[in-house]
Amino acid sequence: MVQIEATTESMSGARFHKCALQVNPHHYAGSFRGQCQEGNEANYIESIMNKAVETGVTVLAITDHNSVADVPAFKQAAAEKGIHVFPGFEIESNEGIHTLCIYPQDEDREKLERYLGELGILEPGPSASLSSASFADILEKVKEHGGITVAAHATSSKGLLKALNGNSRIRAWQNDALAAIQIPGPVCDLPVEFRSIVENKNADYRRTHPAGNDLAVAVVNAKDISEPDDLDDASATCWIKMSEVSIEGLRQAFLDPDSRIRLSTDPEPEEHAELLALSWEGGFLDGAVIRFNPNLNVMVGGRGAGKSTVIESLRYVLGKEAVGEDSQKAHMGMVRHVLRSGTKVSLEVRSHRPSKRDYRMERVVPNPPVVRDDNGQISSLLPQDILPGVEVYGQHEISEISKSPEKRTSLLDRFVAHDETLNSRKLSVRRDLEQTRKAILDTQSELNGIEERLAALPGLEETLERYRDAGLEERLGEQSLIVREERVLDTIPERLQSFWDLLETLRQELPIDQAFLSPRALEELPAREILSEGVEILDRLSGELAQVANLLEEALNRAGDGVESVRERWSIRKDEVEAAYQKALRELQQSAVDGEEFIRLRREIESLRPLRERRTLLTRLEREHSARRRTLLAEWEDVKAEESRLLDRAARSVGRKLNERVQVAVTTAGNRQPLSKLLRDEVGGRLSEAIDSLERVQDFSLPEFVASCREGAGALQRKYALPSSQAQRLAEASTESLMRIEELELSPTTVIRLNTAQPGAPPVWQELDDLSTGQKATAVLLLLLLESDAPLIVDQPEDDLDNRFITEGIVPKMRDEKRRRQFIFSTHNANILVLGDAELIVGLTPSGEGESESGRAAIRQDHVGSIDSPGVRSLVEDILEGGKDAFETRRQKYGF
Repeated sequence: MVQIEATTESMSGARFHKCALQVNPHHYAGSFRGQCQEGNEANYIESIMNKAVETGVTVLAITDHNSVADVPAFKQAAAEKGIHVFPGFEIESNEGIHTLCIYPQDEDREKLERYLGELGILEPGPSASLSSASFADILEKVKEHGGITVAAHATSSKGLLKALNGNSRIRAWQNDALAAIQIPGPVCDLPVEFRSIVENKNADYRRTHPAGNDLAVAVVNAKDISEPDDLDDASATCWIKMSEVSIEGLRQAFLDPDSRIRLSTDPEPEEHAELLALSWEGGFLDGAVIRFNPNLNVMVGGRGAGKSTVIESLRYVLGKEAVGEDSQKAHMGMVRHVLRSGTKVSLEVRSHRPSKRDYRMERVVPNPPVVRDDNGQISSLLPQDILPGVEVYGQHEISEISKSPEKRTSLLDRFVAHDETLNSRKLSVRRDLEQTRKAILDTQSELNGIEERLAALPGLEETLERYRDAGLEERLGEQSLIVREERVLDTIPERLQSFWDLLETLRQELPIDQAFLSPRALEELPAREILSEGVEILDRLSGELAQVANLLEEALNRAGDGVESVRERWSIRKDEVEAAYQKALRELQQSAVDGEEFIRLRREIESLRPLRERRTLLTRLEREHSARRRTLLAEWEDVKAEESRLLDRAARSVGRKLNERVQVAVTTAGNRQPLSKLLRDEVGGRLSEAIDSLERVQDFSLPEFVASCREGAGALQRKYALPSSQAQRLAEASTESLMRIEELELSPTTVIRLNTAQPGAPPVWQELDDLSTGQKATAVLLLLLLESDAPLIVDQPEDDLDNRFITEGIVPKMRDEKRRRQFIFSTHNANILVLGDAELIVGLTPSGEGESESGRAAIRQDHVGSIDSPGVRSLVEDILEGGKDAFETRRQKYGF
């Protein structure tokens, strides 16, 4: 897809560049190492550039000793390869400390030689001469020049930590202008004495403002490059994150190495689902395009600039529902009045599971979303199929979640080790329970009907006996037997009917459906030729079953003909008996005896007698259904308990990950609302006190509650302290209601506690219900930031957060997680994007009436990038800090 490819090639914001920051010219090996270097300068530079391309190096710093003479040739060769070159030099201070001095890419040779002069190198040219300037002076002067310094081979000969000792080394190490040092490998491989200094753990050397969590200053790998193959050495290069390859980019990286510097030995960033680009056709952001960064993206702008429009556009095109009622209303209002009917929102995404693939999602207001594959073809997939874990939260939506125990519990879902077999087992048990309930109720209903009909049988038999005593059995015996014979004859077709039903079902299933084996259905499967043999198998089976159906139909027809033949012969006998019966009736009428009543009684008794057999069968079936239900109920409780245990393990895992900030505990069957609703709907009457009592019960068990209901009102009163009248009402609940209660699933609820203590103080754990709105939202957001590879999208989270918790809790967790997950936030809080070191900052500029039907917004290119981009930094200063003067005034008032 053209647009997806374009997006991939022009990823916006800060990204890692592979950098070699100590590249030497051709003469270096001979001049300083006494080694013979083959070839000439031009060939050497060409070889360096080719090797850089081969190894993926995109940034070089040329740092000859006391000379910049070869910089122009490197620049010219690099330009042809698309490689960035920082000019500079390596200089030795008057204390004997080697320092790399790196300058902007456009700095010319004349100016660089002047800088060398200011540093005491009066005769520029390759040499081992010492500068007349001290290490501290070199750091300050290079900074004044607009350059940046790196203490070269700091732990080796003539390096900062080797050249100096005692207080002089401490002073040099604690110099605020020292931003970075070069080491040969990972920090963990340094000698112990140097490692403790570099990790800021040596109290004598401790820097007041360390560069990272375990770094006093930034560290880079940048060994001397004196031949092309040196670029293969892991200690020769490192990865530095910049949105623009510039001195400011290096400065920002040295200020924040945890986020922006990756040594060759550090693990590579983890692959994760990404939103690549978002665009609009029509509406408030007509024509705008945002190309997202894989890590932390932040939208900034004044009120009405369109920050919320970006977030709600993402929600809309992804087809994600808002969690709360207020959020749903706000989202629909945004779609209706800001995006507006007819606007097309397009989102390009990348999924890495099961394999790397790009998709384009499109949605035209008010239609559903459409998904296209990387060939532009319409896919049957839905957005949630491609990005199942993506989460979108609008303004104040996190606050809504924090107030709901059930919604808080749902946050743990992503930490649960989902077992598909458990899910399918749960669905199966639930379905089987519903079937047994229906079977038991149907059986009981039929039994009740039979019992009602059989209740009349003793009276009928007693009346019949009196007729027998009057001699009617002998005189009308033949006719009474006709009644029994007719019943037998009528039963034969009834036995055949089930086979006719079976035949009809068989014919409906023929021929066997083979759509799943069609060439189109199998075209993407490697084993399609083997699988297609199933067509022949099913064709053969369809033919054989059709023959079976024909044979069955013929057999049933023959049986039917036989029954009719029997009925015809029996009808002759019936007519003869009927004639004799009518004659006997006439004779009985003369003696005032009702012969027809006798026959009617006989017929009615004969029709009731089979019900006794049916009652026996139904009674046995009821016992079987009840026994199966008891087994299913035990399994149902096991399944729910297993799910609860998985959730509890997830809660403990979250607690370990956030051990100093958040604790999470799960209450099994904590949500009693389904039970309360069922009792109100199916039992009815006044139950408010009973429901309140049940909701307060700890470790509530549905099976125990149902058993108490069946035991009676007394048991309910004893176990749950219910009012007598309400206990009686529950005890009288129908069998169906009690079975429905047994089938309920009372979901777990979550208790979340936040540590509200100041840093360094003993923990003070408070439950969410006892916290402020901001503290509640802080705890929830910390959970949202954890453990997912799907994008998290939040609109202005700081609206619901306490500022202290943003700095102490949210930002550190965000920085840690952004390596393996994409974040897209809108904000007006500087801490999120500056301390969080946002890889992409997008500035939105409103025009007209802001986010309204008549307003518009634009995204200027110079307002897109990271904090190392001058235009972006200026925008952040103005929007989030109120401008440089306002920030400076606050700094002075704070006394910083």
